[in-house]
Amino acid sequence: MAWFNLIVAGLFEIGWAIGLKYTHGFTRLWPTVGTITCMIASIALLGLALRSLPMGTAYAIWTGIGIVGTAILGIILFQEVCSPARLICIGLILIGIIGLKLATP
Repeated sequence: MAWFNLIVAGLFEIGWAIGLKYTHGFTRLWPTVGTITCMIASIALLGLALRSLPMGTAYAIWTGIGIVGTAILGIILFQEVCSPARLICIGLILIGIIGLKLATP
């Protein structure tokens, strides 16, 4: 259950990171409410996951999911640069996430 909580926490991290763009500096009510909700859910689920997962591993995976998801959605939603070098770096982060999961009992 801890791994499930951690993955969902990472997905909520993506939600609040992307949501920040839509708040327009916290001037739009509903995007702001959604973003803050995602922030709270992300931290709460990370806290639950930390009950049984190593802190360093859990935090690295949580941020890694957020980094990869936010970078990919930035390319899709906001037409950010999609260069081969950028995609390779995103892939390396993804490999690191998988490696940490496999190396953690």
